[in-house]
Amino acid sequence: MLFDQIAMNKRRTIYLIIAFILLLALIGMAVGYAFFRSAMIGFILALGIGLIYAVIMINQSINVVMQMNHGHEIKNKDDAPQLFDIVSDMALVARIPMPRIFIIDDDSPNAFATGNDPKHSAVAVTSGLLSILNREELEGVIGHEVSHIRNYDIRLSTIGIALSSAISLIIDIGYNSFFWGGSRDRDNNDDDNILAMIGSILVIILGPLATAIAQMALSRNREYLADASGVELTRNPMGLINALKKISKGEPMHDVNPDSADLYIDDPYKGKSKFSFTELFDTHPSIEKRINRLEKM
Repeated sequence: MLFDQIAMNKRRTIYLIIAFILLLALIGMAVGYAFFRSAMIGFILALGIGLIYAVIMINQSINVVMQMNHGHEIKNKDDAPQLFDIVSDMALVARIPMPRIFIIDDDSPNAFATGNDPKHSAVAVTSGLLSILNREELEGVIGHEVSHIRNYDIRLSTIGIALSSAISLIIDIGYNSFFWGGSRDRDNNDDDNILAMIGSILVIILGPLATAIAQMALSRNREYLADASGVELTRNPMGLINALKKISKGEPMHDVNPDSADLYIDDPYKGKSKFSFTELFDTHPSIEKRINRLEKM
């Protein structure tokens, strides 16, 4: 089961890269045509930026993600002894190297894991999580996050963050170019050009939505799997169940980076994101559904 999941996530990584590259190229071409009157310029710009982001994330994913989320590293056990011991214990049970540990100063209870593989991984928890969970509940959360690492979910998340960030930057470049007067030449206003312009604008608008839907659907599936895998590590479903109940009652986080929101064990927006009008855009399955599955284990 475990090795099948790891193999599946490695295959999904390849599919994800291909899908995001195609989407990145399409949006780049649309931005290039709409704002620079050259699809080729947009295509080259998009692939260049995507490549830069991918290289940065592959080599510096933990540092980049922790900087995005304002996490500070715990290098000394004395700084957070219980957290340090639990992460060490869960890593030992999961048979992975000890992840780096970070704390995010936020009253909202939450946590996530990131990195490229078990040898290059990290776990982050908020100060709010540490303040409300007992040891059994914290073990449930850390078991969940260590499962993300063991199952190679973190690699999928890292690549998704890199390419979605590149897409956001491409669109920002196009908008800035437009407002600063970039390529306002509209001499060729025949029907074909008008249709091409409309199509380009639609791609620019709908492209990020397609990216978000794909990321969120993948994230929801990963959370169910990590819940089950985490309980396999702790042998105690009630620890995670009680933790999820407490986490669900927390307030939204104060400063969430949208590109990394799907990393967290629970929606950091608490259903108050700009896409909250439909479950299609939820980054996480509902706490009620997750608890229901755990209670049946």
